[in-house]
Amino acid sequence: MMSDPNGKEIAQAVLEKMDEFRHACEGLDEESSSRVPEDRWSPKQIISHLCGPEGIGHLPGLKAFLEKDTPQLDIVPENPYWTGGRSRMKLFELLAQFTKEYTDIAAFIEGLSGEQLSRKARIPMLKGSDIGEYPT
Repeated sequence: MMSDPNGKEIAQAVLEKMDEFRHACEGLDEESSSRVPEDRWSPKQIISHLCGPEGIGHLPGLKAFLEKDTPQLDIVPENPYWTGGRSRMKLFELLAQFTKEYTDIAAFIEGLSGEQLSRKARIPMLKGSDIGEYPT
């Protein structure tokens, strides 16, 4: 990654990855996006997972870095957050929710200072990973 990233650079990277993901979804139709391969998630479930908990999203977890000293964030990687409401959504609706989530995340990150970006949280699930248990 960047040697000394700033909020604007990180926000831009988030928006670029969001656009890449949306582009990758362009060939999907309702039928193929709802198909659940054995022991896997459907494309719509993957989008749901990326959106985070319904009605909440991932932004509160990011804001916790600023609101608390080394907050513990318990990430559940195997949770697609596939709710009844989301199961009734069309692909374009899920993609709109995904776009809003990551646009909001980018807007939040864009205004952060270097000091704010260097704050840490404890994420036990990441212990032993390259990122480590105390990511910034």
